[in-house]
Amino acid sequence: MIVTSTAIPDVKLVEPKVFGDSRGFFFESWNRRALAAAGLDVDFVQDNHSRSRRGVLRGLHYQVERPQGKLVRVVAGEVFDVAVDLRRSSPTFGRWVGAMLSADNRRMFWVPPGFAHGFVVMSDSADFLYKTTDYWSPEHERTLLWNDPEVGIVWPFDGAPTLAPKDAAGTPLASAPTYD
Repeated sequence: MIVTSTAIPDVKLVEPKVFGDSRGFFFESWNRRALAAAGLDVDFVQDNHSRSRRGVLRGLHYQVERPQGKLVRVVAGEVFDVAVDLRRSSPTFGRWVGAMLSADNRRMFWVPPGFAHGFVVMSDSADFLYKTTDYWSPEHERTLLWNDPEVGIVWPFDGAPTLAPKDAAGTPLASAPTYD
């Protein structure tokens, strides 16, 4: 596996070694030893799977207590995936980084604890998988406003996304609970 730092060094792009031929392909989507050797030594406790249609934007979610690290990937379709640094002590506080993830490119995105996370579906539909380092804790979940001008995410779509009520009512960074 190739693990590359993004513009926010703690957020990583993970590219598995894919073995393919006329029959199809095979790759390891998680190998603790290989990723630990590349600096990503984490324990996962939960796997999640979501399916969404084109234009659905999920996020930007985080937990104020029991923060989750997430290793995310797409197994059908394509999404634009985003991480926003919410660690006030970080030199990249309030900055975002994004990557296109698809079933075709097989890339994975490591979003460490202390970040808000979200994605928008770019294909007709997308199946999105993610491993988390802590359990979902609904009482601690918060939503950062997806289009907060202070954060300035450049989402690659025209028009308005389809949002859940909690995502439409997200909190701007200036008043959002963050991490030290």
